[in-house]
Amino acid sequence: MEHFLATWGYAALFLACFLSSMLIPVGSEVAMGYAGALASGMVGNSSDHMQLWAAIVVAILGELVGSMAGYAIGRYGGRPLVDRLGKYVLLSHRDLDQVEAWFKRRGDPFVFFGRFIPLLRSFVSVVAGLGEMAFGPFIVFTVIACSIWCATLVSIGYALGASWHSVIKGFSYAGYVFAALFVVAIVVAVAHRWRVYHREQAAIARGRHVRAPSED
Repeated sequence: MEHFLATWGYAALFLACFLSSMLIPVGSEVAMGYAGALASGMVGNSSDHMQLWAAIVVAILGELVGSMAGYAIGRYGGRPLVDRLGKYVLLSHRDLDQVEAWFKRRGDPFVFFGRFIPLLRSFVSVVAGLGEMAFGPFIVFTVIACSIWCATLVSIGYALGASWHSVIKGFSYAGYVFAALFVVAIVVAVAHRWRVYHREQAAIARGRHVRAPSED
């Protein structure tokens, strides 16, 4: 990520933020922090130098555009995608109904605070779209949260300056442990979801079988 950012500059920063906020966690946190370190002029070559204010603006724009793309994917592709691909990802229309009902009660806090949780933040926009959250509140909370998040991470990288590599090395080891725990949690969640999904489908099939004779 650091080499990519040093080579392609602001375009790489925008792309990393765009992908991470849309649906694909590619490590935008590292990209923003390193952009700040480059802006300090204490790491990289002189040709890699960025401006602090420009790095923050580009990161925010990448986050916002990616968030709107993720929202559109969830909002306009949600139910049709469930019809075609739901069985492959263990989703049903009942799940979407539950997500929508949950968002009506707690959607605003989730969209705001979810932006500050690594990994989870990559899925906030799509889930908001699936839950059919109103676009107005979605974009307001997204702008505020993303602005805080991007400005903070880029500024931290700027403050670290020459200490960036030593600090990030220590966090990398902790990241490996966190990633392993995350994978285990995903496996457990998928296994549980697989049982629930097939139980629901079996109940639906039984209901159709019971109703069929009365319809003849």
